[in-house]
Amino acid sequence: MNDLLAALPEAQQRLLAAAPGPVASATDPMLAVLSDRRDFGPEWIFERKLDGVRTLATRDGDRIRLLSRTGRAVHGSYPEIAEALAAQPATGFTLDGEIVAFAHGRTDFARLQQRMQLTNARRARASGVAITYYVFDLLRLDGVDLTRLPLRTRKSLLRRALDFRAPVRFTPHRNQGGPQELADACAHGWEGLIAKRADGRYVRRRSPDWLKLKCSGGQEFVVGGFTEPAGSRTGFGALLLGYHEQGGLRYAGKVGTGFDHTTLRQLRSGLDELERETSPFSTPVRERGAHWVEPFVVAEIGFTEWTRDGMLRHPRFLGLRQDKKPSEVVREHPRKR
Repeated sequence: MNDLLAALPEAQQRLLAAAPGPVASATDPMLAVLSDRRDFGPEWIFERKLDGVRTLATRDGDRIRLLSRTGRAVHGSYPEIAEALAAQPATGFTLDGEIVAFAHGRTDFARLQQRMQLTNARRARASGVAITYYVFDLLRLDGVDLTRLPLRTRKSLLRRALDFRAPVRFTPHRNQGGPQELADACAHGWEGLIAKRADGRYVRRRSPDWLKLKCSGGQEFVVGGFTEPAGSRTGFGALLLGYHEQGGLRYAGKVGTGFDHTTLRQLRSGLDELERETSPFSTPVRERGAHWVEPFVVAEIGFTEWTRDGMLRHPRFLGLRQDKKPSEVVREHPRKR
């Protein structure tokens, strides 16, 4: 057995098991629940909520794989991360983390988009967008499944099992979190905090053991149509957005800000290929001359709040999400304590 695992208390060693294959162990990551809870006890730890792309990484000897949360291979987009993992002293592991790009000291999803669109390693390196892989969990080590161990133990093993240097970083945590800590995070321009039960196991589903504490509104929406541009604008005027509810796609409003000229042109070109004659929405959309599209595109949208009639207030486009299936997009309701 690995020396790190052999040093665990006997009670924790009984929680270890032989790990499944590398690909199987990197599917269905654990997901957090949006929450408005603000008071926590000592059984919770707190990590920075990062505005990036969730990525699981596996190594088995010389084989490195980076996978999106939907299981899509993305190592061609981030070759420097694959190389850094190939140089690790550990030769068999599964990691969970987030790939981010920074702008002015803050994670910037729009900047990361420039890398997400590239699948050729040479072009990705030449993009000029530096990326960092923040690793926050260790699921497998040298053929052993660690997911039944407490989170605090898994993070301790993670810190010692890998050699952390750019572009791979350990995700630090705090042992205290509450209203003031969240306010401080928001003041520093963070997305928010992730609260995690320190003794929790890793489960491959959305779990209340991980809670999202957000600084502002924001979530994914499905694009179901668009409006024509007006004046000097190119591409389109606004995207028509929705989320799945009771078997249908419920309309949530439109977004017309947050786009640059390149994005407007590229998005319009892609949406034209998905155009259909009828609305994909199950609720009324009162937009004259709207173009309807197959609901296959997922966009990350920031907004201030929901209106009483279920529409987005002050929405802004943040980027496209290739790591989430349209069928998974629902309205996020904060979990009550």
